[in-house]
Amino acid sequence: MASHTSVGETPGSRPEQVTPGGKSPDPEGRRGFRRDIGFAGLTFVSLGSIIGSGWLLGALTAAQAAGPAALVSWVLAGILITVLALVHAELGAAYPLAGGTARYSHLVFGPLGGFTAGWMAWLQAVALAPVEVEAALSYLDNRWSGLVQVDGTLTHTGLALAAAAMVMFTTVNLLGVRWLAQTNSVTVVWKFLIPTITVIALMTTRFRTGNLTAGGGFAPFGARGVFTALPAGVVFALQGFEQAVQLGGEARDPRRHLPRAIILATLVGTALYLMLQVAFLGALDPGRIAHGWTHPIGAGDYGPFATLATNLGLGWLAVLLYIDAVISPGGTALIYLGTSSRLSYSLGRTGYLPGGLDILDRRGTPTVSVLLASAVGLLMFLPFPSWQNLVMLISSATFVMYAFAPICLTALRRADPDRPRPYRMPAARLLAPAAFAAADLIVYWAGWRTDQRLFLAILVGLALFGGYQATRPRADRGALEWRAAAWILPWLGGLALFSWLGQFDGRGDIPFWWDIAAVATFSLGVYELAVRCVLPSEQVRRLVDAQLTDAHVEPTATAETAA
Repeated sequence: MASHTSVGETPGSRPEQVTPGGKSPDPEGRRGFRRDIGFAGLTFVSLGSIIGSGWLLGALTAAQAAGPAALVSWVLAGILITVLALVHAELGAAYPLAGGTARYSHLVFGPLGGFTAGWMAWLQAVALAPVEVEAALSYLDNRWSGLVQVDGTLTHTGLALAAAAMVMFTTVNLLGVRWLAQTNSVTVVWKFLIPTITVIALMTTRFRTGNLTAGGGFAPFGARGVFTALPAGVVFALQGFEQAVQLGGEARDPRRHLPRAIILATLVGTALYLMLQVAFLGALDPGRIAHGWTHPIGAGDYGPFATLATNLGLGWLAVLLYIDAVISPGGTALIYLGTSSRLSYSLGRTGYLPGGLDILDRRGTPTVSVLLASAVGLLMFLPFPSWQNLVMLISSATFVMYAFAPICLTALRRADPDRPRPYRMPAARLLAPAAFAAADLIVYWAGWRTDQRLFLAILVGLALFGGYQATRPRADRGALEWRAAAWILPWLGGLALFSWLGQFDGRGDIPFWWDIAAVATFSLGVYELAVRCVLPSEQVRRLVDAQLTDAHVEPTATAETAA
């Protein structure tokens, strides 16, 4: 029997069937998510994602790239991340969907545009759990050797411990979102307390203001160093605010709690990281930075704050930091394994990838997606040599994902103006295109060596998408909406060209500052093109209603009811 698409149904999606009595017969055994997470749980999910291995290692990598001017890098990153958080706060509250960042683009650009954003979201999320585990083991190896080899790869002992950690995180996620939220809430209190204690202890024990101009002045590497530090560890540390959005389909009151949770977590995380960088710089031994910032702690040291604490005679703090080297990255890995499974659930639910990914068990857990995230995470321990090597790639993938959000916000405001928006981003006409351009600059600053891997990963994802679509019956495929996604190829192609010709690991053909101006101007042009390519307004509203109905969220409302 030939299938057909009903009004409001997403082409290629798998909507739940509803009987006249309002109950879903669910012939494929799919269930709805359980809405068990409150405001505190959502806040802790985002804050727990922000405070991970980045706080243990971010201050060192930023100082190596920019010297004392790393403080400027953190301020710039904080401003950018806050603007992007405001974008996600509006989208998350108005469209509370599981794996939200994988769905917003689907609503305005159709399957092809939606998959590109969703693939980037899943790629960075699924890579973060193993990266956090490897960061913890690398930190501990500074005290107990035998976990990490000289080239950064894990030893047999390290691999065994990493696999055991992934199994534990998988088990907690399989128990359901309530277990995930409760376990995370316990760890976040610790994760916030230890960095705060570290700041106070270091600044009261030794703070040398002269360190802020040592080793070549405040900005020994100039503006280039400030920009290089951003993707080298700064924005990696601050990303994660959107994790509450990924669990929006499981929030008790998403329209009220999501925006507050995202904004609060972002502001607290940014302030904490800035204070950590200040404390780190002030506590350094002036003799180690007098001639440069290559090894401000010591060659080979991978535990910067623990090493500082030991050198200052704060043995008790060093012990706490080594304990935290397990808890902070471990808590973040726990969250990302869960949210990456919600993203692959979304990719399955919208028909981009095989349908088994969107099956929920009786607890409302996407079991197949959780197991897939765990399996991919285990594989990622093998080919990549160190924490630092993956940070740049993840940062680039994350900001490609983030770049879709400002465009989606503008497009949805125009196409779906009567939707209730409990939170509205201020000055969106100015800040949304600025956020898109800034996200593109982060990708550019990551450098060509990183970006060529990123664009290869995008091509692999599109090949998987095309291969799966080709195997589906023609009647089930739906339209790919090529016109709506037409802006994506020149956008990514242009970024690749700038990266290849630019000053950051590229050919250097475009002079410094001119390259930044060119990327920014190009990005603003792409932004205007993208918002003109979106699907017709009536089609967008049908897609929104279908997705919200599928997620058991009231899909229809007017401006009056919103007020």
